[in-house]
Amino acid sequence: MALIDSLEAMLSRGQDSALLRFGLGSEYLKLEQYDRAAVHLRSALEFDVQYSAAWKLLGQALAAAGRRDEALRAYQDGIMHAEKKGDLQAAKEMRVFLKRLTK
Repeated sequence: MALIDSLEAMLSRGQDSALLRFGLGSEYLKLEQYDRAAVHLRSALEFDVQYSAAWKLLGQALAAAGRRDEALRAYQDGIMHAEKKGDLQAAKEMRVFLKRLTK
């Protein structure tokens, strides 16, 4: 929790950024606070829509929260943006997660 407290303090001081939001989303995901993770990961994507790692974790958070349709959409959008960016490994990983959700 110390890391989350530190990141939240940075956010409170107005140091908002894609990396900060990704960090918060990642930490909340580890704590299984999926909805909270999704909020921060969506904020990260508002800063950088091609942030492949944020798309991947957003899909994971939504899937874990039981929000299947939103997770599918996140993976689909994430794959599209990753391919545009040339991040083929991230696109490949998200395709695997997408395939698992559609089974």
